[in-house]
Amino acid sequence: MGLQRVVRSCIVDAPIERVWAVLRDFNSHDQWHTVVAQSAIEDNKTSDRVGCVRNFTLADGNHVREMLLSLSDKDHISTYTIVEATVPLMRYVATVSLKPVTDGNRTFWHWVSTFEAPVGMERDLRDMVAHGVYEAGFANLKNYLALGSPSKAPMPLGQTVTSSGAAIDAPAIRLRDYGKPSEMQLESISVPPPAAGQVRIRQTAVGVNYFDVYLRKGWMPDFLPLPGTPGMEAAGEVIDVGPDVTSLLPGDRVVYMCPMPGSYAGIRNVPVACTTRIPPDVRDEAAAALLLKGVTADYLLRDLGHVKAGTRVLIHAAAGGVGQLVSAWAASMGALVVGTVSTPEKARIARDHGCHHVIVGRHYQFSQAIQSICQGADVVIDGLGNAAREENFAALARCGHWISLGQASGPLQDISPDWLVQKSLTFSRPVAFDYVATQAALNERAERIWQALRSGLIHSPEVELFALRDASLAHERLESRLSAGSLVLRPA
Repeated sequence: MGLQRVVRSCIVDAPIERVWAVLRDFNSHDQWHTVVAQSAIEDNKTSDRVGCVRNFTLADGNHVREMLLSLSDKDHISTYTIVEATVPLMRYVATVSLKPVTDGNRTFWHWVSTFEAPVGMERDLRDMVAHGVYEAGFANLKNYLALGSPSKAPMPLGQTVTSSGAAIDAPAIRLRDYGKPSEMQLESISVPPPAAGQVRIRQTAVGVNYFDVYLRKGWMPDFLPLPGTPGMEAAGEVIDVGPDVTSLLPGDRVVYMCPMPGSYAGIRNVPVACTTRIPPDVRDEAAAALLLKGVTADYLLRDLGHVKAGTRVLIHAAAGGVGQLVSAWAASMGALVVGTVSTPEKARIARDHGCHHVIVGRHYQFSQAIQSICQGADVVIDGLGNAAREENFAALARCGHWISLGQASGPLQDISPDWLVQKSLTFSRPVAFDYVATQAALNERAERIWQALRSGLIHSPEVELFALRDASLAHERLESRLSAGSLVLRPA
């Protein structure tokens, strides 16, 4: 049994930052490499964390587990090893390294591995790694990067695929007076070329959230001055990029959540830091419906609720978009999940998405029921607002945590520390965008969402589609409390 060595290299017609953005994700290979069927990172670790293990199945049925040994964003190098496999590649260690090509904005990709092979199988295994893994991987990634993109000739080093400088006319919802849904009207706007650090996106799906209702009503006029366009998230395809943007190319599918309103439109410029790529197995409508709500569910459960096995969670509007995700994810963590809904039909939806107990009613009376079920909640996730204020206090167990996520019934009256101290309660009023203040943080949380979706911990929400011009109907539907799941606007 001798030590084998396989070395392969190629040139990729894409900037090094774009290639590295794919390869540094230790769980991306099932998106672009045809030899890989399914892949997941074990133990809910992020896919760029040294020591994480990717567990994947090959298209031929073989099974492999690999550990990330090192990762350098400065040098664009990663090293990994096989820890278990049905293929007899023993003591397998591989290194991927990238370098910029000096005669154009292209990337030199070097892939090398060493391993031991059983006697008599050395040549077959070398050929399998060289041709079936490395050379096929080069071709697959080139196709993946070029998919949906216009023809790209090599450019001088340091430049990117920037726009032609032309503005583009597009439909958009404009709000000229705060108030009813009918105040939102479809107009035509001119979208300029993306500025430095921005990308221009042709939007295919726009997420609708209850926060958009607050903006439309004028509850936060500084946040959406008039005239303005509501909306915080959307999915679509990159048209072109502004100066200094090297991580995305035209044709890339992306979804974003942006702290500046404006997504109810056919085309929009957004900061590249607000974007994350959509995996090939996720539809645009699902991505637009999931990102903001999924990020919200992630920080509610992990950062604020510290949910674990046995945690008693009360989630209001459990059949809604956020409610479904929080309920399913919390249940997968071993929590006891109690939901409130307004109708028996929504109760069935809530149970299907992880609620162990459901309280049905429209009158904001639930504290006695939650005390009877589990002697009070450790965590209350409240989107109801002031009408449920007293009931939430009564529903919480001692030392519980009250998370005010929304105010559907109206803004909360002041919460006094002297009131909370009666039960040693804590209170928080989070803003989702503070939990994804960097693109790295957004990518990390988004990856957990896609992983949870693939593994069945959460399910792609039921999506009600509306044409962009019918945004007012979508808001009426949302405020009626008759909707379940997520609402999405389709610009075209």
